[in-house]
Amino acid sequence: MIVDDLCGTLSADAMMGDLAEFAKRVKLSGTAEELESFEFIQARMKAMGFSTKLLSHDAYISLPGAASLGVGNEQIGCITHSFSKPSAPGGTRGKLVYLPQGGTADVAGKIVVFDGIANPAASLRATQAGAIGQIHVSPHEHKHEMCISPVWGSPTPETAARLPQTVVVSVTLADGTRLKQRLANGEELEANIQAEVDTGWRKTPILVAEIAGPDDKFVMFSGHHDTWHLGVMDNGSANATMMDVARVVAARRGEWRRGLRLCFWSGHSHGRYSGSTWYADSHWDELNRNCIAHVNIDSTGAKGATVLADALTSSELRALGREAIAEQGGQDIDGRRMSRAGDQSFWGVGIPSMFMGMGEQPAGESLDVTASVLGGHSGRKGAGFGWWWHTPDDTLDKIDPVLLIRDAKIYVHTVWRLLTDAVLPLDYAAWAQDFLAELDRLKPGSFDISPLRERATRLRDAAATLTGDPAAVNQALMQVSRALVPIDYTSGDRFAPDPALGQSAYPPLDAIRALSGLEADSDAEKFTTVAALRARNRIAHALDAAISALAAGGTRPAGSPW
Repeated sequence: MIVDDLCGTLSADAMMGDLAEFAKRVKLSGTAEELESFEFIQARMKAMGFSTKLLSHDAYISLPGAASLGVGNEQIGCITHSFSKPSAPGGTRGKLVYLPQGGTADVAGKIVVFDGIANPAASLRATQAGAIGQIHVSPHEHKHEMCISPVWGSPTPETAARLPQTVVVSVTLADGTRLKQRLANGEELEANIQAEVDTGWRKTPILVAEIAGPDDKFVMFSGHHDTWHLGVMDNGSANATMMDVARVVAARRGEWRRGLRLCFWSGHSHGRYSGSTWYADSHWDELNRNCIAHVNIDSTGAKGATVLADALTSSELRALGREAIAEQGGQDIDGRRMSRAGDQSFWGVGIPSMFMGMGEQPAGESLDVTASVLGGHSGRKGAGFGWWWHTPDDTLDKIDPVLLIRDAKIYVHTVWRLLTDAVLPLDYAAWAQDFLAELDRLKPGSFDISPLRERATRLRDAAATLTGDPAAVNQALMQVSRALVPIDYTSGDRFAPDPALGQSAYPPLDAIRALSGLEADSDAEKFTTVAALRARNRIAHALDAAISALAAGGTRPAGSPW
């Protein structure tokens, strides 16, 4: 089998050699050290026969600096975060108030103590409540670097208002527990936070490496290159994997049916995905016309990361992901939806996506410090990327060459099929079945969702029986993706990304979901019905477009209503 032959030519030595080079530099977005590392990758990709472009663009980047926290006469070790507000001259002073998850309190003008790793949702909540500062209590003895902006990509005049307006620091579990206990004992505590944060526009790089196929269509294979500290796992191991996968599949480029484009992003960690968002904005028409799928990669080959079951895929690519992981990793996946994280900046364009992180630490054996990124604990079998994630301890010793090869095999299998399958492995019958299952979970009262159910059923049946000339079928499948991916993973606008916050499955259904439990004939129920009608129209229109594309691109099955 070709895939097995290709996997047999992967090189752990080559990947570990690249990682040793990456381990020489801290790669903060927009810095000279990061650019030097990009130039190293560019030289390697050129040597493999890829054409390369090292792009430069303006991005709104935030680099945290020194921070200190004083509570009374005690100094507590802390770090500040990307997009925290810098403190006032002499520090930002305020009364402390502890706000447990789900709790409420008057925090206006105060400094809030939160449990858990700093995150955009908590930052937005504190800003909207009028807090002046936040102290996040780590779940263990390590403090994790984080970007706390809820704005996906560089801000616009409209989204800039959502940027954090508080000073934010994180402390260890021991220090935070002691603070919370003192507050629980009735002490009135005042804190002084000092934080230096350099936020502004910087020139940042993107490296594009490409081998064209027989026409303009291509697979996008992407991962970020900027890091917190040395970032050998996150995301050096993914970059090394990208390069070796590219080397292996390029050796048989004569068999490709479409091209391969690798994108190495900056601005992931310090600009809330500013690089991939800029690329989506600046290359929107080309991506819309020609990109068949986006394969994302993050933090491969980590020591102890033996669990593959939580790998993320969109519905239409789940069968491909399940096959690749079963055959190359020996495990089954649970079919988890893509989460609102990573450089998934292309859903509005309508590009199907799969993967982000690959292996995870086993649940119960490791503290899950990445739950907010990988979609929370519900149903997950793994415990994230490891305690060293986003810390100075993300170093070369955290990589297991055996697991690095395992993960690279999964990506070789995936990328090779996307490059060479005569008919694109996009299963929209599976998509429609998932959507129908979601409709079954709705409780919309008297609101009629039968138009959506009827269309989704027609879509499922049409996709399951789609046959015909491969070129016409592939064009139809791409048109279907442009119609359905945006309703699967965006709230509305194909041209402006949603906030970097958690979202429901099929976000346009939220208006219909909101009808549940509202008092009949109340203003709230009638206002929400207006929104639900518009949402139903939008989804029905997308389903109609998908059905029409299938009708135009395939052979009509007997009894078809087209």
